Amino acid sequence: MESGSGSPPTSIQLPGATPLPTDAPATSAPGMKPSPQVQPLPRDRRSVPLPPVRRQPAYVTPAQVEEGYTLGPGDAIRIDIFNVPEYSGQNQVLTDGTLNLPLVGRVPVQGLTLEQASADLATRYTRFLKRPVITLTLLTPRPIKIAVAGEVNRPGAYLAATTTPTVTKMLQEAGGTTQLADIRFIEIHRPRPKGRGPGQVIRVDLWRLAQEGDLTQDLLLRDGDSIFVPLLTEVNLAEATQITSTNFSSTDPRPLNIGIVGEVSRPGSYKVTIEGASKAPTVTRAIQLAGGITQSADIRRIQVRRFTKAGSEQLVSIDFWKLLKEGDLRQDIPLQDGDTIVIPVATELSTAEATQLASASFSPAEIVINVVGEVARPGAIKVPPNTPLNQAILAAGGFNNRADQGSVDLVRLNLNGTVTKTSIGVDFAKGVGEQTNPPLRNNDTVIVNKSGVVSFGDTFGTIFGPIVSPITGIFGLFRLLGL
Repeated sequence: MESGSGSPPTSIQLPGATPLPTDAPATSAPGMKPSPQVQPLPRDRRSVPLPPVRRQPAYVTPAQVEEGYTLGPGDAIRIDIFNVPEYSGQNQVLTDGTLNLPLVGRVPVQGLTLEQASADLATRYTRFLKRPVITLTLLTPRPIKIAVAGEVNRPGAYLAATTTPTVTKMLQEAGGTTQLADIRFIEIHRPRPKGRGPGQVIRVDLWRLAQEGDLTQDLLLRDGDSIFVPLLTEVNLAEATQITSTNFSSTDPRPLNIGIVGEVSRPGSYKVTIEGASKAPTVTRAIQLAGGITQSADIRRIQVRRFTKAGSEQLVSIDFWKLLKEGDLRQDIPLQDGDTIVIPVATELSTAEATQLASASFSPAEIVINVVGEVARPGAIKVPPNTPLNQAILAAGGFNNRADQGSVDLVRLNLNGTVTKTSIGVDFAKGVGEQTNPPLRNNDTVIVNKSGVVSFGDTFGTIFGPIVSPITGIFGLFRLLGL
C-alpha cells in the first residue's frame, strides 16, 4: 500500500519487540563500544571529481577505411537535377561546410563523399520533386592540408601538391622519416564533422609496403588528416639499412652534423656529406673523417647516441668486430643529423687482433713510428699500418756504419699504460713474424744501438780524451812551427 505524499513514514514492529522512541539516540549492544557518530563531510570534500580515464583509440586498418573524396569548405561543385535545369548549376561549399540551395536551404555536406551528398540531396528534394535524380560533380577541389608529426625530419602542416595525397607523399614533403621511426605503427588521425561521431585512428604498416609491395598501406589522405610517426623502442640493425633505402626515408641532401668522441685520431664535430642519391652516411664514413680509430679503441662496444624528436636520448650499440670478422654490414648503421659516435677504450687487445684492426678501413691509412739511434735518417716517419720492423729500418735509411746490426730494441706503450721494451734480432731475410720481424703499431719506437766496437771507442775517448788531447795539441803546435 502506497502512502500519500507528505504522510509520515510507516514503522514496522516485530512481535515481542519493543519499539524505540523516534527521538531516542541509537545505542550499541551490551559489551560493545558505542559506534562513533558520523560527521558530515566538509562542503569542499563532498564532491571530488575522479581523474579522467584515458581510453585507447579504436584503431582502424586501411581495409576498413571508406574510399573516395570528401567534401569540405572551398570545394566548387556542380549539381545536376535530372529534368530540373532551373535548380541545377554550380555551387561552392561554404566555410561552415554547407551548401545553400533553392527550396531545401542550407545542407551540411562536409565530410561526405560525392555519392553520399547526392543521396542526401535526393532525400531532401523528395518533398518537392517526384523521385529526383541528382548528380554531383567536383569542379575545383579545395587545397588539402595535412599535418605530419613525430619522427620525421621537418614536422609541421603541409598543403598537398595533388588532390590525391598519400602517406608516403606527405612523408616525403616532411623530409622523410628519421632513423628512429617505427614505420610499422604509423597512425593517421582523421577527424569527422560535428554530429557524425568520433574521429578515426587508422594504423598503417609501411614495412609491409616496403617488403611486400602492399599498396593498401599507402593510404589516400583527406583534408584535415594528421600523420603521426611513432618512436622505435629498439633499433633493429638488420632493418635500419633497408629502411634508409626507401623513398619515404630522409631526403635531405644537406651534410649531416655528426659528433665523434673517444678513441679516434681527431675527435670533434664533422660535416658528413650524403653519399649518392638519398643514401645516408654510415658510422665507418664518419670515423674515417675523424682520422680513424686509435690502437686502444674498443670496437666491440661502439655506441651511437641519438636524440628523438621529443628530446629524449636513445643509445644504439654496434659491434665493429663482427663487421671486421664476419662481414656483418648491419653493424655499419646509417647516421642521421645530430648523432654522436662514442668509441670507448679497450681494456685488453691481443697481438693478432691488433694486427687485424690496423688493416681495417676505419683505421688510419698511415701510422707514425719513431726510429732513433744509428740509422741514416733518425726521427719520426709515416708508414702504412702493420709495417714490419725491417721495413721501418729501411724507411729510416738503414743502418749506418756505427750501428749494431744484430739486434734492435722495440719500445711499445700498452693499453694499460705500461711500457714494454723488447730486444729483437734483425734478419732482413726473415718474413713478418712477432718474434723476428713484428708488425709495428702507431707510436712504436725502434732504437738502433751502437756496435760494440763503436761503443768501446766512444767510451775510451770519453775517459782518455782530456789526457790525450793536450799532448796531441803540443805535437801539433811543433809541426805547425816546423820544429
